[in-house]
Amino acid sequence: MKSRAMLQLSVSFVVLLFGLTALAPMAWAEDSKDTQALLEALGKSKLTLLDGVRQAAKGGAVPISAKFELEDGKLSLSVYTAEKGLSVPPEQNVLQELSGSPEGDKWTPNVEVFKDVPHVARSSEQLTLMALGKASLTNIIARVEKTQSGTVFSVTPVIRNHKAVAEVLVADDGKVKKVFQPL
Repeated sequence: MKSRAMLQLSVSFVVLLFGLTALAPMAWAEDSKDTQALLEALGKSKLTLLDGVRQAAKGGAVPISAKFELEDGKLSLSVYTAEKGLSVPPEQNVLQELSGSPEGDKWTPNVEVFKDVPHVARSSEQLTLMALGKASLTNIIARVEKTQSGTVFSVTPVIRNHKAVAEVLVADDGKVKKVFQPL
């Protein structure tokens, strides 16, 4: 009886594993299609990612990540900030997103203060990783722009090999290059 239950469990696991494996190419294809649409839309922006990060920092907030993305099919520039700086813990800080169309002559972003768990968690992690580093997003983007061809369209602090680094995405000839920079 026990071996039959184990056999059924094993078969169920194998079926689940094959099912997930079969879905993986579809998920990749969808990501690729969305990524290609974003890369095509980047040409409409009148701002660079660096411009958006610099503007977000003018009010005294510290940018902790930034990216171009498609929202409802339209190009948007999004910058996450820690309003009170990197030395104030997340629970005492104001974590927010400035986002809006970069296609006009002036970027006039909407401001959303994060209250939902996924955004608070993600921005808390980004604040912590930026606080561990010595470089600002401005410095990281400028460093990558000097060494890579293409357009920097995303910069996010992440953990890689037990170290805080910035993952920088660069669009170049319709392809995405991923570059890691020390924080």
